[in-house]
Amino acid sequence: MKHLFLVLTLASTVCLGQLNVNKEFEFAAKQYEGMLAAHPDLTQFPQSTLPDGKPRDMKSSWWCSGFFGGSLWYIFEKTQDPKWKDAAHQWTMAVEKEQFNTRTHDLGFMLYCPFGNGYRLTKNETYKNIMLTGAKSLATRFDPKVGLIKSWETFKGGYTYPVIIDNMMNLEFLFWAARESGNKDFYNLSVTHADNTIKNHFRPDYSSYHVVCYGPNGEVLIQKTHQGAADDSPWARGQAWGLYGYTVMYRETKDKKYLDQARKIANFMLKHPNLPADKVPYWDFSKPGEERDASAGAILASALLELSTYGGKSAKSYYKDAVTILTSLSKAPYKAEIGQNNHFILQHSTGHKPGNSEVDVPLVYADYYYLEALLRYQALNKK
Repeated sequence: MKHLFLVLTLASTVCLGQLNVNKEFEFAAKQYEGMLAAHPDLTQFPQSTLPDGKPRDMKSSWWCSGFFGGSLWYIFEKTQDPKWKDAAHQWTMAVEKEQFNTRTHDLGFMLYCPFGNGYRLTKNETYKNIMLTGAKSLATRFDPKVGLIKSWETFKGGYTYPVIIDNMMNLEFLFWAARESGNKDFYNLSVTHADNTIKNHFRPDYSSYHVVCYGPNGEVLIQKTHQGAADDSPWARGQAWGLYGYTVMYRETKDKKYLDQARKIANFMLKHPNLPADKVPYWDFSKPGEERDASAGAILASALLELSTYGGKSAKSYYKDAVTILTSLSKAPYKAEIGQNNHFILQHSTGHKPGNSEVDVPLVYADYYYLEALLRYQALNKK
């Protein structure tokens, strides 16, 4: 996120003009004006759409509560209109109490997406202090004997130390906290978590399991799925989380093993025979012809744009594939009609198909990573 809208070397070598970022943000702003009007209650966070077509809203303790405020910050970043800054501040502060939440590994999503973007854009010290408290809360979930941040309290079968691939996304928050606080422990536990995830979460083809359950001394007890089609299948959003997470790991450490890992994950996804031509994945790579997951596509596009800036023989192809995804998401069937889709930007995401939850619906985090990717694309194409 640090958006590192970074050493943008590809801008001079690759310029594909398919995307009109101004137009897409104009659309996003109109949709989110409707979203704000439909959500006067700051305790009800936009999440998705219910089967009956009504909005699905959640409390601040839900793992997605930070994405709406984060998206509002992105709209402010693009438009510089103070009304978006005010709205972003309101919805950011609505998550404030979660800084003390020690029962979730998702504080990176919940706090860093809104407060991190807000601090980056305004340098409001209140945001910084809340995040530093939140980072301490997140760090309590790391057991040095296991060497990983615990994701959930339990997992089916009686396992008490489950770790999910999604957890890679919360390390960026801890790296920020390490820099801002001078507390090297945040840095070290992030590296340990990432290293153990490489060791235990990934298959020989560089796809990943969703859930790995550990014993008290870090021994792997079982490798399972929760949201994927099968224990040994590549759940699309999980693969995208891993790619994004290891791209961040390389940015923060400059350790080439993380760059290698990110590239191998990217190559697994992009070269998979079941990846559609528009490069928006099916919800699971083992389920061609079933529902797509626009959220996985948006996360993949954003990660690929950053990964493309780190050179290598595939850099240009990563960039082009990211542009293909963004171009696909910026039109039908993924882009909603104005005023429709409960004011979300994107359609056709899949949250948890095995649980019959949020299947082929909008998802708040699909919008967030789509807007992030558009801003990264814009930064790469500035002359």
